[in-house]
Amino acid sequence: MPGDAITLALLSAVFFGSALVLTPFGLRHLAPLQAAAVSVPTTAAAFLLVSPLTVDWRAAAWPAVLVFAGVGLLFPATVTMLTFAANRRLGPHVTGALGNLTPLFAVLLAALLLGEVPGWRQAAGIMVVVAGATVLVLGSARGATVPAGAALLLPLAAALVRGLVQPAVKIGFETWPDPYAAATVGYLVSAAVVTGFAAARGGLPSPRADRAGILWFAAVGLCNGAAVVTLYAALARGPVALVAPLVATYPLATLALGALVLRGVRIGPRVAVGVAVTVAGVALLLAGR
Repeated sequence: MPGDAITLALLSAVFFGSALVLTPFGLRHLAPLQAAAVSVPTTAAAFLLVSPLTVDWRAAAWPAVLVFAGVGLLFPATVTMLTFAANRRLGPHVTGALGNLTPLFAVLLAALLLGEVPGWRQAAGIMVVVAGATVLVLGSARGATVPAGAALLLPLAAALVRGLVQPAVKIGFETWPDPYAAATVGYLVSAAVVTGFAAARGGLPSPRADRAGILWFAAVGLCNGAAVVTLYAALARGPVALVAPLVATYPLATLALGALVLRGVRIGPRVAVGVAVTVAGVALLLAGR
């Protein structure tokens, strides 16, 4: 059902973009590690609460559970901490734009692990999307709070982990094709990782002193959780070469929403070109499916 996969992948992009826009508000109150210790466990609790309605645990296949748990060790735990740290140092637009490199990692690994080799039109579409991301970085970089350099490794590392996750989840779907189960198991493991790491570093927020930050990052976590479950649902219905580039268009949502709610956001000519190139890449990608 490629049509369903396209819709779900684009919806996932909107949720990821929304989370990036909300993140700066929360970072006024909490450090990145504290933020992750709120957002990931909040979403894990929400998934667990609704799991009797969304997951048929009797159909669980242990190979898939182990894959989903392994994914949870890295995603969303590691990605969340990297993204929050990048957002704080580079801003949501540069962070989101560099996330567009995820398809390169995802498609390469899907070709190696799953045999999902994209056609030349799909490959060209992916490259054009990535080119659009580069232009978006150039157009948005003036909003960064620090010079480009080591800080750029943060969103790049997050993109790499996201790229690793997508083919891994597809492998889990071979024995248990349940996106809600994948999201629930992964988030429960990630919540344990983040909470344990934050506790060891003394990074757990105080419910009284950090109430505003907790509320912001609870909202961020729910946006990210919705993004992950729609991403997994898209992967259950379509190939990585189609889903990954569409999800990677979330900087477009970040730019659109950021222009509405964040002060000082300027959509200049270079950003407009980046948007146009990215949209053209998506069109080429869809034409080649």
